[in-house]
Amino acid sequence: MKKILLFFLLVSALSNAQDKENKDVFNVARFGTVEEMKLLEAKKQDTINAVNPGGFTPLILACYKGNNAVAAYLIPKVKNINFNTANGSALAATCMKGNVALTRLLLENKANPNLADVSGITPLLYAIQFKNKELVELLLKFKADKKQADNSGKSPFEYAVFTKNEEIINLFKN
Repeated sequence: MKKILLFFLLVSALSNAQDKENKDVFNVARFGTVEEMKLLEAKKQDTINAVNPGGFTPLILACYKGNNAVAAYLIPKVKNINFNTANGSALAATCMKGNVALTRLLLENKANPNLADVSGITPLLYAIQFKNKELVELLLKFKADKKQADNSGKSPFEYAVFTKNEEIINLFKN
């Protein structure tokens, strides 16, 4: 019994060591630490600007997964904070996830609140859809366009009316 237990402990330890060696920038962005990101960056400086086969950058993935520490590390360092995929930008990801802290940090670092995905959905429209008044107010403070419609012509006000959230609707009445 002891031999079996030792065998499983050894296999587990080797597996964990191998996982640490095989972590790429995208996995670290999602689930890793700032220290792991720094190590990857030390090996290959431009790795933080890589794009995976799905079209996502480490910053977008860190924002989508809510890895605030890694995202905060990447925000001032990436070449293009407004890198946009068919599915949107890092700012769109934070708005989809309701992450006010990262949204604020992105906006303070010149993220474009009016950058739309292929459907014309902007971060503001995501914030409205998810009924996140705090995000809506923050985006408007950073000059999100109150009139920018999606590709089907639906305006932020129309999105707000659809939510039936009076507080959000009132933000667009004036």
